[in-house]
Amino acid sequence: MHMNADQFRDWENKAITILGMSGVGKTTLANHVPHTSWFHYSGDYRIGTRYLDEPIMDNIKQQAMQVGFLRDLLRSDSIYIANNITVHNLEPISSFLGQLGSPELGGLEMDEFLRRQQLHREAENRAMVDVASFMEKARGIYGYQHFLNDTGGSVCELNSPEAEKVLADHTLVLYIRADEDMEQKLIERAQSDPKPLYYNEDFLRKKVAQYLAAERLSDSSQMDPKAFAKWIFPELVRHRRPLYQSLADRYGYTVSAKEAEQVGSEADFLTMVEEAIRRSG
Repeated sequence: MHMNADQFRDWENKAITILGMSGVGKTTLANHVPHTSWFHYSGDYRIGTRYLDEPIMDNIKQQAMQVGFLRDLLRSDSIYIANNITVHNLEPISSFLGQLGSPELGGLEMDEFLRRQQLHREAENRAMVDVASFMEKARGIYGYQHFLNDTGGSVCELNSPEAEKVLADHTLVLYIRADEDMEQKLIERAQSDPKPLYYNEDFLRKKVAQYLAAERLSDSSQMDPKAFAKWIFPELVRHRRPLYQSLADRYGYTVSAKEAEQVGSEADFLTMVEEAIRRSG
């Protein structure tokens, strides 16, 4: 949604979608607006609690069934396992996505890895399409004045006209762009503790081929999952940078991560958005 600064200031029920790489500060920024008047919609939370809940639980139960003591209790309905995803704890999603590589080292075979990746992509797409209906719920049921859509780091990979139309028609899209220093910090953080992530399949297959050639391996099942995750993350950052910028150029506005770091209140946040709108004009 495009508008001028005056229109944004007078917008009675503001709705903003925040884009950016994982770790760039989207959720931190969202926490600076009052939760009493802003509905905080987490795309990742919606994915985990609505669209991937059953696959996540099936994966956990499959692991539990390998332990005789737990298997007997589960089969007799003596215990149950529940998903405890929160906005600040998305570990169940990561555990489901897993990492590509040798099963002996905790990795997943390519076919299973891609199956889970596709499920995540479909879930993320549906979570973004849900934004319009959640805006109505936030105002009509819960009485929130404003709406903030905190997207996941892979939303730029969706390539979904349906999701993009919902976000562009109903929200102001704000991209938090990391500078080179922050990108390097994100890379260092990811390489020190590599996390499961979503990858575009074409990008993944290309990078796997490069990695196998460099390491003189014949198949992805021979890869060390963590070593590959460390290697591919800088490539992922470079791959996603123009995808984010393209979304911002088409549908919204851009602020730097350093600008976002200066926000300490709702007033700061709104001023930052107004400045981004003015710059674009």
